[in-house]
Amino acid sequence: MAVDRRNSPRVPPRLSRRGLLRRSSGLALAAAASATAAGCAGGASDGVGADGRVTVELWHGQTDTGRAAIEALVKDFNRTHPTIRVDPGGGVLSDAMLQKITAALASGSFPDIAYIFGSDLASVARSPSVVDLSETVRSGPTPWSDYWAPAREAVTVNGQVRAAPALLDSLAVVCDKKIFREAGLPLPRAGWTWQEFTDTAARLTDRKRGVFGTGWPGVGDEDTVWRLWPMVWDLGGDVVAPDGRSIGFAKTGVRALETVEALARAKSVYVDPKPGSEQMYQVFLSGRMGMVVTGPWQLPDIRDAGIDYHVVPLPSYSRRPITISGPDTWTVFDNGPARVRAARTFVTWLAQPAQDVRWDIQAGSLPLSRPTQALPAWRAQDEKTEGLAVFTRALETARVRPVHPAYPQISQALGQAIAAVLLGRSSPADALRRCARTADAALLIPR
Repeated sequence: MAVDRRNSPRVPPRLSRRGLLRRSSGLALAAAASATAAGCAGGASDGVGADGRVTVELWHGQTDTGRAAIEALVKDFNRTHPTIRVDPGGGVLSDAMLQKITAALASGSFPDIAYIFGSDLASVARSPSVVDLSETVRSGPTPWSDYWAPAREAVTVNGQVRAAPALLDSLAVVCDKKIFREAGLPLPRAGWTWQEFTDTAARLTDRKRGVFGTGWPGVGDEDTVWRLWPMVWDLGGDVVAPDGRSIGFAKTGVRALETVEALARAKSVYVDPKPGSEQMYQVFLSGRMGMVVTGPWQLPDIRDAGIDYHVVPLPSYSRRPITISGPDTWTVFDNGPARVRAARTFVTWLAQPAQDVRWDIQAGSLPLSRPTQALPAWRAQDEKTEGLAVFTRALETARVRPVHPAYPQISQALGQAIAAVLLGRSSPADALRRCARTADAALLIPR
């Protein structure tokens, strides 16, 4: 559910950091892969100027504060690396990056580095023009094992590191203390259950005052979907079954959707009808929603709105801690040896704690590594930001979506199922059966 990726976690009004689900990305990228394999390497400029300086083209995908943060970092890099010049001027917003990169790969004219959503990496990495960064990250100044597991897993495809981690987050629940006080309810604590969540949402709802217990994105995009995966995982399911030929949530998905149905039946959930989840967040920021499942990217807006808030880990069925992290990536493309070396140098530099902490504080990311988390600048940010530590601690038990080329099709099918249940158009069992037919078919397509 990542823009200045902060669904997805500033664009005033801030967009969800989760982009729209891109349709048919697998087929388009397959065509792009064959086109670039045929003609890309020979046509790319080596990027070396007459003065021996290598120019690296960066499509950063950010806007507003994210753009300011990355451009300041690029300026410092260029100043301290006189033989390399990173040009951050090209590209589009990250929500449209997959389409842009797909077209660029097909034409054989693509950047050296692009900001790619983690959910898109497997599809993009099918192109032979994507550089293997395994040796780069494992020989970097910060030991690869010191990066949070979600950051490592989100960039690994079939055992190879196909990108550098760019942004890290997790989901938790932010509560409006005022609405809880008015309802006479205690604030939830770690270890609560989804049953307690749905009961609390119902008790917080006040239809006369237009107050909702919680909210859920309702258009069926990735922002709709990724909130359900922790429920599936906690119940013992997975996105893809062990055999790789069918979904791994045929049964657990039904139970998770029953929780969604309970919210819908109680009319305690605000269903956001538009992409980006902007309206859902506006309802919360206006003091008309008791709880919202979100990430650290939303905290600045919540503070700016004057909400007296409390952050608590996601509920679970088992009372064990579990959440989801949706890391994004810096993906490097092969425009010749000189530009690849320069791009490797830049993404390695960018991920080091001294730079990472600046990006985290300004762009709304969690620290990529434990060394960044230990820096005084991050500790100060943590101390002054209510609830930020909850999101960081959640990384210890966070999981990521599989880096699988069929994931976009699975997500689209599940998104339609969730939306149908939220809107009362289908039972959980029927919605999941339709989802399984579509998603299983996508998994059987050779890739």
